[in-house]
Order: sequence, then C-alpha cells, then structure tokens
Amino acid sequence: MWRHITSNALTLLIVLFFLTGGIILWGQREYTNAGPLGEQICLRVERGSNMRAVSRQLESEQAISNGAVFRIGSEYSGSDSKLKAGSWLIPDGASMKDILHRITEGGASTCGTEVLYRIGVTSAQVQVRELDPATTRYVEKVAFDPTDTEVGVPEAYVAVTAQSDTRYRIAVAEGVTSWHIVNALKSVDVLQGEIAEVPPEGSLAPDSYEFSKGDDRSNLISEMSGKHKQWLAKAWETRADGIPLENPYEALILASIIEKETGLAEERRQVASVFSNRLKRGMKLQTDPTVIYGVTKGEGVLGRGLRQSELRKETPYNTYVITGLPPTPIANPGRASLEAAVNPDQTEFIFFVADGTGGHAFAKTLDEHNKNVTKWRAIEAERAAE
Repeated sequence: MWRHITSNALTLLIVLFFLTGGIILWGQREYTNAGPLGEQICLRVERGSNMRAVSRQLESEQAISNGAVFRIGSEYSGSDSKLKAGSWLIPDGASMKDILHRITEGGASTCGTEVLYRIGVTSAQVQVRELDPATTRYVEKVAFDPTDTEVGVPEAYVAVTAQSDTRYRIAVAEGVTSWHIVNALKSVDVLQGEIAEVPPEGSLAPDSYEFSKGDDRSNLISEMSGKHKQWLAKAWETRADGIPLENPYEALILASIIEKETGLAEERRQVASVFSNRLKRGMKLQTDPTVIYGVTKGEGVLGRGLRQSELRKETPYNTYVITGLPPTPIANPGRASLEAAVNPDQTEFIFFVADGTGGHAFAKTLDEHNKNVTKWRAIEAERAAE
C-alpha cells in the first residue's frame, strides 16, 4: 500500500515538474517572441505610473498577449523599478522584452508631442506637433508667431508645455544673423538664463537642436558655436587648391555671402565660382546683401530696396565701392555654403542675375550679363503689371 502511494506521489511530482517547466518555457517564448501588435503605437507613461498600470495599457492596445508574463519578466530582469515617464514609440510586432527595454532604458521621449521653434531669416514661428505612429511623421496641431503680442499664446501650447514628456527643438535657418538668433531665443519662454552678448556674426551653426524645458539659453549658444567650429574646420581641411582665400575666416565671410545670394542648393558652387573669379581678377564683388548688412548691421530686416545713395556710399560692407571681401560675415552660413566657398565650380562666370525661377542666369561677359538683366527687368515689369 505504502509502495503504491509513494509511486503515485512520485508520478505526481514528475508531472508537476514537467508542467512547471512547460509553463516556464511558454512564458519565456511569450516574453521574447514577436508580439501581437499590428501597427506601431505611441505609448504614454505617466509620471508615477507602475508596471501593473503599463501592462494594462499594453493589453488594451493589444501590444502584449499576457500582462502577467510582462510583469514577471520585468521583475525577473530587475526592470520593474526603472520605469521612465514619457512617450515611447512601440513598433509593430515588438516583443515584451523589447517594449520593456524601450520604457526603462530610453532617454528622451521617442514620440508624442513636440514643440518646434523655427528661427527664420525674417520671422520666427512656434509649432506644436504630434507624431503620427502610423507614418512616423509629425502632424501640426497649432502654429503661431511668438512675437505677435496681439494674437497671444494659444491654449494648446500652454497645455503641452505643462506636460512632462513634451519634446523641444529649435530649428535655425541658414542665413540668419546672430542678432536674430539671440532675439528669437529670448522669446522661447521654456528656456531660462540670459545671453551676455550677441555672438560674432557667422559664429553659429544653422541646424536643428533638441533641448529640455528649463535649459539655459547660453548653453544652446555654446552648442551652436561648437558645431560651427567643427563645420568650418572640416570645410577648410577639404579646400580646393588655388582658391583666392587666405584663411578659414575669409572662407566664412565668402560662405555667408553665398548663403544670402542663393537659396538653391544646386547653385551654391556656381555662385561661389563667380565670386572666386572676381577675387582672382581683383574685381569688386558688387553684391547687394553686403550693402544691406552695412545698413542694418544684421539687426532686423531692411524692408525696402537699396537707395542709390547707399550703393554709392563708401562703407566697409559696400562691395560696389570696396575691393575684396567685407570685414566680417554678413550672416550665419550653413554647411553647404561653407563647402561651396572652398570648393567652387570651375567656371569662367563673373556675372549673375535672377532669372525669374528662383535661380540665376550666369554670364562670362558683360554683354551676356546685360542681356540677362534685360530679361529679368521684363519679368519684373510683367509681375508688377499683374
């Protein structure tokens, strides 16, 4: 009898052992295999949340098949206490293990709401955007001019800046002056601190910069300055032989002029070739943007055409009067203009004028240039009549 009982107990223990092992193997597969999520989602983890609440969110979104397995996996891996508040992009088919890594090891939020501060050449704009998980593209929710005091700040902007997982980014356009950048940063109300002085013209890199709410404005300026130094050094290292520039600073000055003369990427090296040819021949550069900078000093927009008196007046920036480059850059050029300045196209062009398409017509001789100017004047007259 006792032998029979012992035999049954042993059998039961073996069955329980294999059953437990089978459950563990099943749980491991559930934890590491691809999950049931059909299309990626943006998972928002509130501050103060916990793994139980998150597992319920994931189950309701059909991102995981079993919340208990997810929680056990987080406890076993020691991740249950590392939950990060924020918004996290969860790709389709993500395993529980991958999801857990994203919400415990990630840095800044990877989806959700973004506030983008655009600093343009003549204006500034604030955009509140939200990432569409299906397309991974941002959709604009509201946009406004931060300098327009009559319109005021939209409630949607106030609401998102109060959220802890909102992302912030500044996009500086190529060709913006240092004065304009500093002024625009002053209007970004989620930043703090003062900027002691306007950085030298041309010393800031136009690019996109992520930051956090409460960051110091001077830190952003330092980041822009550091990136500019890297761009300029790299461009100068790769300069072509025979260019009429003595040092990196002259390359920077020329790049700023190129930046203001054309907005077309494919034209930059052609425009650079015109100025290089003129410098080699000792010709005056004769470029309006330098004269305008001499009038405005980079502070604000001229808002009108140049007067004949301004074109005739001798100033360090009037390239219709002086020979060679002006004494400083006239804006903050982008990387492409820096590269064009030190690697111009090999052409015989010494003139260019607008052609009505947004680009320019280039010429080797004054006769060709005059014909191009006549065409441009006709286009201007036609547009004025319309």
